[in-house]
Amino acid sequence: MSITTGLPFAPAAAPELADVLPPRKRRGRVAMFVYRHPTIAAGGLLLTIIVAIAIFAPMLGTMDPTALAPARRTRAPNAQYWFGTDMLGRDVYSRVLYGARVSLIVGFSVAFCSAIAGMFIGLVSGFVRWMDAVVMRIMDGVMSIPSILLAIALMALTRGSVQNVVIAITVAEVPRVSRLVRGVVLSLREQPYVEAAVASGTRAPKIILKHILPNTLAPLTVQATFICASAMITEAILSFIGAGTPPIIPSWGNIMAEGRALWQVKPYIVFFPAVFLSVTVLAVNLLGDGLRDALDPRLAKRI
Repeated sequence: MSITTGLPFAPAAAPELADVLPPRKRRGRVAMFVYRHPTIAAGGLLLTIIVAIAIFAPMLGTMDPTALAPARRTRAPNAQYWFGTDMLGRDVYSRVLYGARVSLIVGFSVAFCSAIAGMFIGLVSGFVRWMDAVVMRIMDGVMSIPSILLAIALMALTRGSVQNVVIAITVAEVPRVSRLVRGVVLSLREQPYVEAAVASGTRAPKIILKHILPNTLAPLTVQATFICASAMITEAILSFIGAGTPPIIPSWGNIMAEGRALWQVKPYIVFFPAVFLSVTVLAVNLLGDGLRDALDPRLAKRI
């Protein structure tokens, strides 16, 4: 009884100390991370802002991005229409905000799908020797076609939609991911610990999942960020030439396509979506460069 009542104040001091130190430690760790990886911090901050704009577009937008109003067409930017209006009287500001959704959906979806498909193909072709020649020749044949031309050809066979754009760009990007993963697997396959696992009778699926796959995630993550940026540009090109998303869907490529006829007299219709596209691609590329520097041990030692 005396022991339990004799230490009533010891536990009370610990929470007070814990309330003071952890925030300082967290701030110190965040500051150290930003100091060591400024490109990751800059790219992540820009990308977070763009994602927030896409999520809260209904709240940030001033009006319906698809609402037609011929009486107010081609108005210059002003207090009511921040980015002006297009030739059909639609608010360019609201359309640009909603266009962020299309670009981010396409970029993230293509990066994820191509990374999964390319990882599977690269793991199988790199570790299973008899499949390597067949699978890689198919990938080389697909890579011989420029990705934008392949995407245009695939879109010509289907109707314009966001889903079809994602599929078309993914097909064009998978061979590059598979060759990257295959190269990593070929180097890992000759490592002593993998040869020891093979000699001990470990089955191939277990070797791939335990020893090969974890070592491919770092370069695959970096490659996925660059694919995401490339997919956003490709989607804008497809929409700009009329082979991407339907005109009724507000996307940055569609907005620029609709404003190109008035470029000399109303350049703001093209300027604002082009700036948002450039900033988004820059953010993703900065994030990819930072991840490459952070995940590559040789670059980390050099830095």
